[in-house]
Amino acid sequence: MVEENSNMILGVADKPSTLRWILLAIQHVCAMFGATILVPIVVNTTAGADILSIPVALVSSGIGTLIYIICTRNRSPVYLGSSFAFITPMVAGYAIGGTGSVFTALMIVGIVYMIIALIIHLSGPGWINKLLPPVVVGPMIMVIGLSLAPTAISEIGLNLTTVQLNNILVAFVSFLTTAIIAIHGKGIIRVIPFLLGIIVGYVVAAVLGMVDFSQALTASIVEVPKFYLPFMHYDLNFAAVLTIVPIALVTMVEHVGDHKVLSEIIGRDLIEDPGLNKTLLGDGLATFLAAVLGGPANTTYGENTSVVGMTRVASVYVIGLAAIIAIVFAFSGHLTALLTAIPAPVLGGISVLLYGFICVNGLKILINNQVDFNNTKNIVIAATMLVLGLGGATLSIVDGNLSIAISGMSLAAIVGIILNLGIPEEKHE
Repeated sequence: MVEENSNMILGVADKPSTLRWILLAIQHVCAMFGATILVPIVVNTTAGADILSIPVALVSSGIGTLIYIICTRNRSPVYLGSSFAFITPMVAGYAIGGTGSVFTALMIVGIVYMIIALIIHLSGPGWINKLLPPVVVGPMIMVIGLSLAPTAISEIGLNLTTVQLNNILVAFVSFLTTAIIAIHGKGIIRVIPFLLGIIVGYVVAAVLGMVDFSQALTASIVEVPKFYLPFMHYDLNFAAVLTIVPIALVTMVEHVGDHKVLSEIIGRDLIEDPGLNKTLLGDGLATFLAAVLGGPANTTYGENTSVVGMTRVASVYVIGLAAIIAIVFAFSGHLTALLTAIPAPVLGGISVLLYGFICVNGLKILINNQVDFNNTKNIVIAATMLVLGLGGATLSIVDGNLSIAISGMSLAAIVGIILNLGIPEEKHE
């Protein structure tokens, strides 16, 4: 039986001691930390520009989680962290309209979530499965993972004519550490393979003289994150809307799936109580605020759901404390400098697994839902989405001063939905 603390969810257990609160919260911070800081690092590396900030991502994650808790009325112990699904669209959006266009589009993503929450409140959630069946969602998630593969190869340096031996060694150590922990780790250790992979790879890289600690030594103890605010640092720019916003449909399905998993763990259907409309509202408001601050889109974190399952404590107070700790970390100048100094091969080594995991999760959706690929319609949908998403397809719309582009994953998602709704079911004689 999962322990749900009094005045938090069901009121069937005593409140944990203060020390236990802190220890449980730290476990949740460890679970979200590696993935949350990876998003800005990968986006900046791929784009070759400073689009996102690690401290702002941590602040966005923490504040977003607190907003989610309020919206769900303390009824859902979910942690929100940076979403990997938007990495490639953000990079593409930056190329189309610059940093301002990225954050404008992410604000609209949050608004889309809130609109869908309102529709669900009025009509129920049944239409979601019809709009986004597994045959559309599975290939979409596969595209998200595979489209990031070149970034991992580039970070290691395997795309160069001459490969540095130290790069290979550090990447291999990071990869192997992550893989071993993911397979053989026990308890909380198994939930944080990517974080531990970064730490071990970082240490090896430092021993080999590949880390520049100069910024960490001169950094301030307390440093305010560099927020990137609308109308102060940029004007609203809608050029990347069609490139980024359609991914909200995919992350919405991820949102539903994570809540179903957590519902099974705690023995209460979160889709009904507090309700999908409230959870989507919280996620949408969190993403909107993250974009306003200059951070990445938020999403529910399966890593933290796993922590709930292993610790057997489903406490929104613990989740809230973890969010506060993440915000405090964001104001540490030394921590920010150390994270910024992580060598690319360390990230490349763990990214090989991370992006592969994302792709395989899409494949698992197809398998678990027993999608029938003897049905030609399903083949047409999946094949088209994979080719458009991985082939770099771009559809540009230019009308005077207005220039909008739909590319890669977004185009694949839109086409997949249209094909699924438009093609009649195959008739068998």
